[in-house]
Amino acid sequence: MPTNLVVLAEARAGRLKRPSLEAISAALDLAGGAGGDVIALVVGNDLAAATEELARSGAKRVVAVESAALANYSGDGYCRAVLEALPALDAKAVLMAHTAMGKDLAPRIAAALETGLVSDAIALHCEGGQLGATKPVYAGKAYVKCTAATMPFMATLRPNNFEVKGSGSAEVTKSAPSFGVDELKALVKEVVAGASGSVPLQEAKVIVAGGRGLKEAEQFGLVEKLAEAFGPGVAAVGASRAVVDAGWRPHREQIGQTGKVVSPPLYIACGISGAIQHLAGMSTSKCIVAINKDPDAPIFKIADYGIVGDVFEVLPALTEAIRAATAH
Repeated sequence: MPTNLVVLAEARAGRLKRPSLEAISAALDLAGGAGGDVIALVVGNDLAAATEELARSGAKRVVAVESAALANYSGDGYCRAVLEALPALDAKAVLMAHTAMGKDLAPRIAAALETGLVSDAIALHCEGGQLGATKPVYAGKAYVKCTAATMPFMATLRPNNFEVKGSGSAEVTKSAPSFGVDELKALVKEVVAGASGSVPLQEAKVIVAGGRGLKEAEQFGLVEKLAEAFGPGVAAVGASRAVVDAGWRPHREQIGQTGKVVSPPLYIACGISGAIQHLAGMSTSKCIVAINKDPDAPIFKIADYGIVGDVFEVLPALTEAIRAATAH
């Protein structure tokens, strides 16, 4: 019977994505009750930096599949590479972060293995020898606890929901896929990154999100200044669907049921009323601070801290306070 827990790590441009380390830590916790070793499997090209970081993640082994054909993410190529590597890894579970890549790759693998998939899981468990996961449903208003009926058990894990705590020095093995560039159905030749150099929403420790209460696109400068006050690489700017629909902010910043689902340690909602659609994308944040002039705004029902006031007065004062705090 399979015994190991395999984590599909994500590397972009040779650099490891932080949610992969969170997934490994979650697998380590699960292994405590389920047994077996945690193995990190990473696919790509020029993976020296990524494998070095994975070797310190707490995983027992690191397996790297490298090829020039896999330099850029390709659903077809990465799925084939993973399916070739899995038989030798004795996997009873295959886990991956619920990122854009995870949402595309994990279903492909699950379909090929004819097994189930729990997407956007926020907890893992092993009960009576059976693996399972918990995930939000109905726009975050309820949670469902799933138990695996087929093997291997598969799940994608919500970023920023599991603490990174692994350490050690794992064995690293490298291999090449059996296929070449000419055998892929599609090949990604170039990835053009957006102009923004900010931290990705799903990896940010702090998210400052703005809503219609800001009244116009130009006022989003207040939100950006607050995010900048936390220092480089810490905070990201988010937006409600109404703001994105109005053309004030790009869709990549949208948080909610039809946007990104985030779970940062700190979420600051500025002028956001708290529609169900938005709450579905951020209600699992560790600490929620809401700023709204309406004391009856729904956002206050889930907020840990609420500020009833004019967002145009509160944001500059809060920005100065954060700048002073981070300066020391």
